[in-house]
Amino acid sequence: MNKDLLYQLALTLVPKIGLVRAKILMQYFSTAEEIFKTPARQLAQIESIGSHAAQEIASFSDFKTCENEISFIEKHNIKVFSINDPDYPKRLLHCYDAPALLFFKGNANLNAAKVISIVGTRQNSEYGKEFCERLLSDLQDSGILVVSGLAFGMDTIAHKNAIKQQLATVAVVAHGLDRIYPAENKGLAQQMVKHGGILTDFITDTRPDKQNFPKRNRIVAGICDALLVIESGIKGGSLITAELANSYNKDVFALPGRTIDARSEGCNYLIKTNKAQLISNAKDLLNAMNWNENTQPIKKQRTLFLDLPHDQKIIFDILQQQEKIHIDDLYLKTSLSSSNVAQALLMLEMEGVVKSLPGKMYQSI
Repeated sequence: MNKDLLYQLALTLVPKIGLVRAKILMQYFSTAEEIFKTPARQLAQIESIGSHAAQEIASFSDFKTCENEISFIEKHNIKVFSINDPDYPKRLLHCYDAPALLFFKGNANLNAAKVISIVGTRQNSEYGKEFCERLLSDLQDSGILVVSGLAFGMDTIAHKNAIKQQLATVAVVAHGLDRIYPAENKGLAQQMVKHGGILTDFITDTRPDKQNFPKRNRIVAGICDALLVIESGIKGGSLITAELANSYNKDVFALPGRTIDARSEGCNYLIKTNKAQLISNAKDLLNAMNWNENTQPIKKQRTLFLDLPHDQKIIFDILQQQEKIHIDDLYLKTSLSSSNVAQALLMLEMEGVVKSLPGKMYQSI
């Protein structure tokens, strides 16, 4: 029995802990077991924990459920990523509500160099279907990982065509890995395990209840570099996912449609309000994300003798060592807060020594 996994699972089951507190505790302690071995009065002193949550941890006793979960994990060869693991999806690390634990069945690299999430209506039109098919066909040799939610409509179209074009594809689901929802996509899910995988932060016996889908959507929004909305009503779940992606500082794209078509109302709204960039083909995506292999790198001009403040110097030194870097990688390499990184990058841009590129990429000049 994996002892630390036992306590990691236990932490996710403790009442009044929640996503944010679990993340704080997992990053504060070197092992999950330490959390449960620490006196409640000490836990209560950790910022954002408090006495009520600390007491819930101290009184937790349902380790049998955790043991059963580990048995299921081992029997079905499921990978478990804690927030401290090197294989945890790094793009999620800077989402304030990132899951403390993820369960994955498959073979995809969740830290692939290029990741897009595709979302859209369950009641797609032929227009949306054809666009998705053409988009993924044109991305066939891009090496992009395609993420969606396994729902009817656009999600299913995205997964099926990713497999057709030999692109790895991952479904993020709103339930445990002991079931597939909708059941009609069970065969598709089996294919995806061989050509990508199924990902969730829910344990077994978790039903796909309504309240779980917004939690699922935050992973869809946070795990990618870019989110594509292909047809959505004005109140669709896809718009919620787009809002989440914007809050996570992701690039958001939307397919425009006729103003009289309710299935395009959400996409048109996102474009109109500058919450998404208009996309009409794969080239738009590749150019906007700076993923065009034909793009010639800009020759660097090394700037010497710069007298920079501490945070700016750390970032500038990193940028000098490589052609370009994504902002998420800067967070990881610098260990600075997201606000400090953003402020330092702004000042460096004003100094004229750093340039921002599409796709949240940066390079030194």
